[in-house]
Amino acid sequence: SWRRRTGEGIGMKRAIERYFGLAALGTSVRTELIAGVTTFMTMAYIIFVNPAMISATGIDFGAAMMATCLSAAFATILMGAWVNYPIALAPGMGENAFFTYTVCLGMGVPWRVALGCVFIEGLIFIALTLTKMRQALMDSIPESLRHAVACGIGLLIAFVGLKDAGLVVANPATLVSLGDVLSRPALLSLGGLVFTGALLARSVRGAILWGILAAALAGIPLGIVRYQGIVSAPPSMMPTLLQMDLRGAMQMGLLSIVLVFLFMDVFDTVGTLAGVGELGGFIKGGKFPRVGQAMLSDAVGTCAGAALGTPVVTSFIESASGIACGGRSGLASVVTGLLFAAAVFFSPLIRMIGGGCEAANGALLHPVTAPSLVIVGAMMLRSVLRVDWRDYTESLPAFIVIILMPLTFSIATAIAFGFIIFAAVKLAAGRGREVPALIYVCAALFA
Repeated sequence: SWRRRTGEGIGMKRAIERYFGLAALGTSVRTELIAGVTTFMTMAYIIFVNPAMISATGIDFGAAMMATCLSAAFATILMGAWVNYPIALAPGMGENAFFTYTVCLGMGVPWRVALGCVFIEGLIFIALTLTKMRQALMDSIPESLRHAVACGIGLLIAFVGLKDAGLVVANPATLVSLGDVLSRPALLSLGGLVFTGALLARSVRGAILWGILAAALAGIPLGIVRYQGIVSAPPSMMPTLLQMDLRGAMQMGLLSIVLVFLFMDVFDTVGTLAGVGELGGFIKGGKFPRVGQAMLSDAVGTCAGAALGTPVVTSFIESASGIACGGRSGLASVVTGLLFAAAVFFSPLIRMIGGGCEAANGALLHPVTAPSLVIVGAMMLRSVLRVDWRDYTESLPAFIVIILMPLTFSIATAIAFGFIIFAAVKLAAGRGREVPALIYVCAALFA
């Protein structure tokens, strides 16, 4: 019996290796497992942050948490099992803020109608993907801008990490300034940063994951990580399941809302794929294999999320943490997706590690996972060396993308300005023929 089980286990492992092509990608089951867990740990905050935000519209918190976990699980497993990329998806932070504060609270649109707008946006997204328009857009992005997007995302991730650590805080005079470096969350994050950096320097496999776990353990005696239990019964999904109002969303007056959701979703996805594609080495000869399928997973995830009860589901930049751990295949995404599905039963444990703590000024901090974001941000800055800084028609648009991404806190906004500046500078320099036609079209629409 033991030999039979052992043989079955070996057979299963070999089947997984063949399905995901691990040998050809230079990775292993162990590496992909570590990468999947690491990605989940760095983005687990969305399980609580998204419901807390969208529940302000009247959506039931428990149902919103279920929708967040299940939509992330579905879309991420789809990305992994079908597209074979280590890219995780979940409800996007920019999109849920627009959904909550602009559409529902600002414009007075009922949340059921707003979810209908999200579902329609997802359908349009699917149509654009099937007609190859998004593939063409991805392929037409100039190389300098693609590298700039990777760098900008790196700075954005690092900025989020420093903010989550309490090392960077808001300041009315200077916008941002140094936080209280002697606070317990800041000291925990700094210690985690040094520890993880030392593991990386010693080439320890899974260094980022071990750094997160070490910070979580160190946070217990500091009172930052508190035991809240392990298992709990999942809440009901009935308050949000299939509650979207499609008829109400089809009113012409709401077309602008659908288009804004579409803009944010498309260019957040394009930017994230370009950034993590550069980090993971997925882009070959300027082409991103299977990017159309990756975008379709994103679009289908958005429709599924709206049906379950949450705003736009999109590719997460935190996927870079798993890629930095060596994740190169969809197996990492399958692991991340399964952990999201399991999170509906282990929400107390997830809240203990990734739920964060409150700073003295009331801000929500995530000092356990903050060091990993800073380190991944540093890794993504490698792409800056591949921008031609001697050619100002290439370097100036690239710099605009890099600097605006963290300062505007928006991937889509930075890409928009990058496209506009790229087209304008090339034209003004008499080199307009170097600009792909689709970039001109996008630049005009952005302007």
